[in-house]
Amino acid sequence: MMRTASPAFMQNLRDVVEMTPLLVVLLGLFGGALVLGLLQSFGYAPWFGINEFPTTRYFERLWLSSDFWFSLGLTLYYAFAATLIGLVISVPLSIALSKRFKASRLFSALIRLPLMVPYTVGIALALVMLGNGGLLSRMSAGLGLIDDPSQFVQILKTHGGCGIILVYVWKQVPFMTLNLSAVLARTGDDTVEAAMVLGASSRQIFWRVTLPQIMPGIVSASLICFAFNIGAFEAPLILGGGYPDTLPVLAWRYFQDANYAFQLQGMAVVVSLALVSGLFLAAYLQGYRRFERARGRV
Repeated sequence: MMRTASPAFMQNLRDVVEMTPLLVVLLGLFGGALVLGLLQSFGYAPWFGINEFPTTRYFERLWLSSDFWFSLGLTLYYAFAATLIGLVISVPLSIALSKRFKASRLFSALIRLPLMVPYTVGIALALVMLGNGGLLSRMSAGLGLIDDPSQFVQILKTHGGCGIILVYVWKQVPFMTLNLSAVLARTGDDTVEAAMVLGASSRQIFWRVTLPQIMPGIVSASLICFAFNIGAFEAPLILGGGYPDTLPVLAWRYFQDANYAFQLQGMAVVVSLALVSGLFLAAYLQGYRRFERARGRV
C-alpha cells in the first residue's frame, strides 16, 4: 500500500519548484561567470587565440612579484581599517538611535543621508574638500594657519589612504548603524533594565549586555562592509597613491589593456583576491562561532 506524502513534504517540494527558475538564472549567470573566470586564470581563452589550459604561469608571475604582495597589503589595510573604524563609530550611534529624545527624528534622518548619496559623489566630495587647493586647504590659508593652500597636509593621493578610508567610512557607517539599531530594537530593553535594577554600571551594561546582544549584527554588517571594501576600485583608483595599486585597481588596469591577453592575468588577480578574502571571512566566522560556544549560545 503506497504512503501519501506529508503536507510538509509537498510544501517543500512546491517551494523548490517555484524557486527553480530563479536558481537556474542565478547559477547560470554567477556560476557560469565564476567557472569562466577560473578557466581564464588557468590559461583558457580560445576567443583571444589563447589555449594553454591548464597552466599556472599567470598565478606564478603574480605571486612571485613583490608588487603583488604590496598591493595585497594595501587592499587588506584599507578594508580592515575602514571596517574597524566604521564599527567603532556605528556601535554608539546605533545605541543613540534606539533611544527616544527630542531630536531623535532629525538624528535618524541625518544618519540615513549618506545612503541616499551615490558612492561616486562621496569620492567627488573628498576631492573638493580634502585635496590640496580644496575647500579645507583654502579655509586654512584664509585663517592664517598656512601660507598657501598647497602647503595643506597631503590627505589624498597617498598610500596612507586617509581619503579612501574616509570615503568608505562615510558610506558604510549609516548601513552599520541601521543594522545594529534593528538588532537592538528586536532584543528590547528588558535585559538592560534588569541589569540596571541589579546595580550594574553603564560600562558593565554595555560590555556584558548590549555588546553581546548586537554581536550578530556586528558580524553580519562587518562581513558585508569588508567584502565591499576589499573589492571596490573606484576610491583607490581616484584617491589612491598610484603604483603599486590595490588589487581591484590592478585587475581593472589589466582588463583595460589593449592587449586582450592581459585579461587572463587580470583574472588571476581576481581569483587571488577572492581566495584571500574568502579565507579571511571564513576565519572571522570561525572565530565568531568559537566566541558564541564560549558563551554557551551554540
